Amino acid sequence: MRSVDQRPLADSGEDPRVTGLRTAVSRLRRELAAIPAEFPDRATAEDELAALAAMTTTGTLETPRLRASLLRVTAALGSVSALAPGLRDVRGAVDLFGVPPGV
Repeated sequence: MRSVDQRPLADSGEDPRVTGLRTAVSRLRRELAAIPAEFPDRATAEDELAALAAMTTTGTLETPRLRASLLRVTAALGSVSALAPGLRDVRGAVDLFGVPPGV
């Protein structure tokens, strides 16, 4: 028996790739915030993750822009082993949007 607070969520009609990307980006942002150490490209990573998060809420998801942001985040965080699983999840979510034409 379910309580009133455990009602199933209604189908939002949102593309599951967008939901997955939003979830992966949110998780990586939280993991990055939990690391107290400063490193040279932290601000770049935070800015690009914020841009990715914004893209998932505005609906402006252009594959070349997603890939460019992913590249910047990877360059900024690639050496932080604690963030590797979260970074891998973001990459997987971006990969679901396919390869842009001409690549």
